Amino acid sequence: MKRFSALIFAVILLLTTAACGKKNDTAVTADNTVYFLNFKPEIADKYKEIADKYKEETGKTVKVVTAASNTYETTLKSELAKSDAPTIFQINGPVGYESWASYCLDLSDTKLYSYLSDKSLAVKNENGVFGIPYVVEGYGIIYNNAIMEKYFALDDKATDLTSASEINNFAKLKAVVEDMSKHKTELGIDGVFASTSMGANEQWRWTTHLASIPMYYEMKDNDDSSTMVSALKANEITFKYNDEFKNIFDLYINNSTSQKGLLSGKSTDDSMAEFALGKAAMVQNGNWAWEQIANVNGTVVKAEDIKYMPIYMGFDGEEKQGLCIGTENYLAINKNASKEKQDASIAFLEWLFSSETGKKYVINDLKFISPFNTFDEDERPDDPLAKEILDWMERDVNSVEWTFNSFPGMQFKDDVGNALLEYVQGSKDWEYVTKTFTDSWKEQRAS
Repeated sequence: MKRFSALIFAVILLLTTAACGKKNDTAVTADNTVYFLNFKPEIADKYKEIADKYKEETGKTVKVVTAASNTYETTLKSELAKSDAPTIFQINGPVGYESWASYCLDLSDTKLYSYLSDKSLAVKNENGVFGIPYVVEGYGIIYNNAIMEKYFALDDKATDLTSASEINNFAKLKAVVEDMSKHKTELGIDGVFASTSMGANEQWRWTTHLASIPMYYEMKDNDDSSTMVSALKANEITFKYNDEFKNIFDLYINNSTSQKGLLSGKSTDDSMAEFALGKAAMVQNGNWAWEQIANVNGTVVKAEDIKYMPIYMGFDGEEKQGLCIGTENYLAINKNASKEKQDASIAFLEWLFSSETGKKYVINDLKFISPFNTFDEDERPDDPLAKEILDWMERDVNSVEWTFNSFPGMQFKDDVGNALLEYVQGSKDWEYVTKTFTDSWKEQRAS
């Protein structure tokens, strides 16, 4: 019995020791796991490939979770409240930092910050650097030049323009678009513009990107050197250039592939598919849309035919207006994570943007126009939209600063989106849209 009891005690001791050892190993592994909450659904698969490659090269784990389209803020709020919270997340410029300042680690002493070619792009204050931009992006009106050339070759066209490159203001754009609508059959398109997506969570192209342009001009009338800073300080706005916004929005919905009554069910994916399949000649979007175009089953648009033009609305002197250039994508590190997780997260990002392997993924898979000095001139994406962005940045025009980074929160965008939908459906007039824009801005800024 003594020998049996001793044996049982030894077995229990062995199992307990093994269990404790296993628990400790798990804790060590978990404490070094990077959790990246990704903002961009269109490149979620690419990030998972990158995580696998990083594990292969370093043995370290990166968990990638991607928020559904237009749900990042709510997803981030939910995830940060968990014990296993994201260690890398993204903030939307100065406004995003205001919301998540208590979670943002000071990155001023990191190599990642030192890699920035223009350090003024970072989100920072007198206390440190809290957001690092990781991509320079641009947006405007993407057009299929093959369809445009087909239009300009028509014998009975009503305009005297001979190429899309001659369009340099709203009056010319409107004349071409409305004449193209009259020749839809000859051009083989369902509409000049792809569907103006007005479905739930699909209005962001109008409530952020499109609305940013009239707000850029309104803020430009102030004294601040940055329209984004000016917008951030504005507790009230007048929506001074709402007529210009209406000009282009009406042009979109009146010359669309879809009837107005159907737009409430349209998504951005629908819109990009229409463009890729040659059903539309133009679509408003950013250079991140190339993957969406290229991956549509049966796409007919050729890379060499994809071009950009600025979003003209009817402003004085807009002949010198360029594309909208900037970023809303800033990387932040969770300062409430353990030191080990913080260091592991920073190491992963520095690997991604400085190692030969990481940079290849950034260029060839993520298609980022990088703001880091670790990339040489020849290390740039070769997709047509990225090339167009770089080309427009080198032209003698004035790029439009991204002002929507300083818009009030998601509620403001939802309010404006809902008002625009009611306008499209004919239940409200444009005055209602304008009032909603100014009232919601004031209310959300106050709160």
